[in-house]
This record gives sequence, structure tokens and C-alpha cells, in this order.
Amino acid sequence: METLNDKLKGKKLEIGYPCSWCYKVIASEKEALQKAVKDVIDEREHTLTASNKSKTGKFISMNLDLLVHNEDDRQFIFDALKKHQDIKMVL
Repeated sequence: METLNDKLKGKKLEIGYPCSWCYKVIASEKEALQKAVKDVIDEREHTLTASNKSKTGKFISMNLDLLVHNEDDRQFIFDALKKHQDIKMVL
């Protein structure tokens, strides 16, 4: 039986731009995460909402929703968030 992964293997996801995109951003503390997002996207319109907190309280995640204009724009934001010193992970 062919699985979904088998069907999608070797195919690139096609995304219609512009579109709304959600990044899950993980950091050690809420204020640092909020500042990091502002550093990366500056004045672009966005929504930042609480998502989860680790059981120990060591990490917090938030959802960053914004309009991305094309593949380069989407990837640039992902990379810039990922490289920011206060951000632990981006999904």
C-alpha cells in the first residue's frame, strides 16, 4: 500500500503567494522572543500569540502569523528568526 510520504517523495510543495504563513517560534522567555520578532520583521503587520510552555517552564513558544510575499521572503524570515541569538528554534 502506497503511503502519502511515498506519493510526495521528490515533489516540491507548491505555495500560492502572497499568503498568510505561521512560524512557531521557541525561546527561553516571552520578552526576549517578542523583541527578537520585532528585530526581524520590524514594522511589518503581524500577529504574535501564545502557544505552549514546556513542562519545566524553561521554554515558551509563540505563533507568528504574517503575510509572506514569495518564497524568498518566507525563507528569509525563517532564516533570520533561526539565526537570532534569543531564539532557540523555529518551526
